[in-house]
Amino acid sequence: MVEYRQLFTMIKEQTARLSQLVGTLLDMTNLKSVPRTDQVTLEELVDEVFCDLDPVADKHQIRLIQTEGDCTVTGSYILLYRAVYNLVENAIKYNRPSGSVTVNIHSAESAVLEVTDTGIGISPENQEKIFDPFYRVDKSRSRAMGGAGLGLALVSEIARQHNGQVKVTQSSEKGSTIALILPKSTDY
Repeated sequence: MVEYRQLFTMIKEQTARLSQLVGTLLDMTNLKSVPRTDQVTLEELVDEVFCDLDPVADKHQIRLIQTEGDCTVTGSYILLYRAVYNLVENAIKYNRPSGSVTVNIHSAESAVLEVTDTGIGISPENQEKIFDPFYRVDKSRSRAMGGAGLGLALVSEIARQHNGQVKVTQSSEKGSTIALILPKSTDY
């Protein structure tokens, strides 16, 4: 009887993983058809992401911090929400207990949203690869964390669809900073 329960649990977990994978793949294929004409206030978007991820942060004993700063961009609120959500969620998952995730928004020539964590860091040879579909730095740890290895690839594609980019700007054993860089206003 115990073996059947374990088998049922494994099947249920694998089904959930596959369902999540299919959902993410569908999201990625539909990116081009989503209108990108909203005026998006990044500070408000981050507030909503923090509100939605607060239970996850509490579970992992991670403090969420938003510094002063704001910028408005033209794009899809839904897609930009998804990009920032994925960046903050990863920063929570790959952080240290009692760590923090800080989001800083500033603008110069572009709007820059930086997500900084106090996690384990990303080695230089992996800093570009983490945005490739299905790439995982630590396959054993990533599997235990869930996901399909598409979250950062989705962020990269959303940035590209908004004429922007995402990149690791700093990383060490004390944490990492990933920047989402977007035009302040664009014509699509």
